[in-house]
Amino acid sequence: MSNVESNAGWDQACDSLLSAPKIWLVTGVAGFIGSNLLEALLKLNQKVVGLDNFETGQMKNLDEVRTLVPASSWSNFYFIEGDIAEPRDCEACFSTPLGQVDYVLHQAALGSVPRSIKNPAATNRANVTGFLNVLIAARDARVKTFVYAASSSTYGDHQTLPKVESVIGQPLSPYAVTKYMNELYANVFGRIYGMRTVGLRYFNVFGPRQDPEGAYAAVIPKWIASMLRRESVYINGDGETSRDFCFVRNAVQANFLAALASDEAVNNVYNIAFGERTTLTDLFCYIREQLGSQGVDYPLEPVYREFRSGDVRHSLADIGKGRNLLGYNPEISVRDGIKQAIGWYVNALGSEEAG
Repeated sequence: MSNVESNAGWDQACDSLLSAPKIWLVTGVAGFIGSNLLEALLKLNQKVVGLDNFETGQMKNLDEVRTLVPASSWSNFYFIEGDIAEPRDCEACFSTPLGQVDYVLHQAALGSVPRSIKNPAATNRANVTGFLNVLIAARDARVKTFVYAASSSTYGDHQTLPKVESVIGQPLSPYAVTKYMNELYANVFGRIYGMRTVGLRYFNVFGPRQDPEGAYAAVIPKWIASMLRRESVYINGDGETSRDFCFVRNAVQANFLAALASDEAVNNVYNIAFGERTTLTDLFCYIREQLGSQGVDYPLEPVYREFRSGDVRHSLADIGKGRNLLGYNPEISVRDGIKQAIGWYVNALGSEEAG
């Protein structure tokens, strides 16, 4: 199958949205994935309601999106500062001047396995109570489709690779428990209330606007920032731990396809990944290589330390189900995604740190 044929569903979805714009709610809109969804939607002339409480999202992400879209498109964005754990804030998203919300892309959550181990109550409040609040408000507003960010952490201690959606293990962290709860609630709401829901089990999504700072920063932005600053890069374990890293534009594609999915495809969950395993040691080499291609030399070797509690050893997704039912076809590989992300981080962190 050629690339043109395999991306036909994605191209058709974009053409459909351009010809008949819709109204979308993006929760967690000031976050990494949320702001990338916002940018893509506005560039397709869609109207977007955005909700964020800035606990992990940042205003600078919205400011950046504003510089990347036409002024006329930015006027199609209606922002609400609010908390998904507060039912009234969720209800407010469905009664804005933009009109009736057609689709929900629910991204708001407290991520990070270590954060959930340290504070399981806060993770549960955002990821379970907050999820249920948005789900109820969307049900009452009779949205067409409710798409939500699920997680590969749901596979837990199940060892078999690649991961297929129908087989999971025992969860290894409070975060994993909360994301599985999302799937259970969505399934029940589909059965009882006839809602169209689609869960996207993200596998290590990365790309521009992913925050490199803080104790719970994801590995790719954290390492890029450390290398730009000539600081040590730490690898948890022996470096052979592997992940199926997914560039954010692949995740954006999945969200749009899920929202527009056929009846056959909804009320289901899908792996959203590239379908390729990368070890942490290889990842380090890819990042260093791409920095070098931009004239940034990183002369240090990684520092290996103890494995991190709650982490799975290997992760690799079978994305066949998403290909078959959603038309999902990830276009950007890990290496190409890192190449694109590096440029953003060099610019964002400044020429002084880049050396």
